[in-house]
Amino acid sequence: MIVLKATQDKVLAVLQSVAGIVERRHTLPILANVLIRKTGASLQVTTSDLEIQIRTTAELDGDSGNFTTTIGARKLIDILRTMPSDQTVSLESSQNKVILKGGKSRFTLQTLPAEDFPLVQEAASFGPAFSVPQKTLKELLHQVSFAMAIHDIRYYLNGILFVAEGKQLSLVATDGHRLAFASATLDVEVPRQEVILPRKTVLEMQRLLSDKEGAIDMQFASNQAKFSFEGMEFVTKLVEGKFPDYNRVIPKNHKNTITLGRTALLATLQRTAILTSEKFKGVRLNLEPGLLRVASSNAEQEEAVDELEIDYGGDAIEIGFNVTYLIDALTNMDQDMVQIDLADSNSSALITIPENATFKYVVMPMRI
Repeated sequence: MIVLKATQDKVLAVLQSVAGIVERRHTLPILANVLIRKTGASLQVTTSDLEIQIRTTAELDGDSGNFTTTIGARKLIDILRTMPSDQTVSLESSQNKVILKGGKSRFTLQTLPAEDFPLVQEAASFGPAFSVPQKTLKELLHQVSFAMAIHDIRYYLNGILFVAEGKQLSLVATDGHRLAFASATLDVEVPRQEVILPRKTVLEMQRLLSDKEGAIDMQFASNQAKFSFEGMEFVTKLVEGKFPDYNRVIPKNHKNTITLGRTALLATLQRTAILTSEKFKGVRLNLEPGLLRVASSNAEQEEAVDELEIDYGGDAIEIGFNVTYLIDALTNMDQDMVQIDLADSNSSALITIPENATFKYVVMPMRI
């Protein structure tokens, strides 16, 4: 039976869309495979790592009929990548193997039985579905994902908090030293729902989401989230645990405010960061009326100083920061101007976009 027949670029796109979560090394060999299920003319392709499951449906030519099998995902993709994009490729079933043909090439591949493939058990009941444009969710993830923790013992920080309430969707990420918050408006009112998406899910979503206006539908259960977009269904386990109260972390009423060009500030920080050491990424910011001075030094007693003229008439403040945290925030923004609110040298700084309440970034000071 010819399971599928289409050009290389079509087949590769379908496989690549689901293969991102496939681990190269796994205790269960079948999890390195992709589940292919043919029903009539429709082809369903599924991958899983026991916590995340991605499924997509495609219409590719081939014999109509019912057929299921699992094939090594990486091997299949690696073979297809070596073929020209406009070449017609076909996948045929033959006893316990499949044959991949393209041009004069022919590959006979082993399969594992489809019934052994462990599908993720979907939650019995999900909350109300709501949707946002794909582009919006991609931007929100981009604005906060850099602040996620990596392998933190406080496992609930290794991900992003999603809060849907009323007509607002807010995303929050923190690693304990900094916090990023971004929000967008929903078309429908939803009851309050709060879930933490794991880091791997966030990175995979960022890879899959496009800049299209097409909607992505979301549903949350107590231990699972489900996303549907462009013929794809993405189910993921959630991180259990209580996320810190981000509203208490975001400072209010800081009395000293500076507004300055994002690119000029970023360039200054990147220059002074060169003379920080691998272990100690601290820079000193000296703020006085009309002037911002950024300085760094290292164990070899080298020093960098850079100055920016600014429109500022507040208190004189000297404050230290991890320069990486500042650079991360500015790199992930694309606005021309940024606003920085400060209280004193011991309080956290709030970085926002002027006249825009949808993005907030808080960074803790460090002793220098």
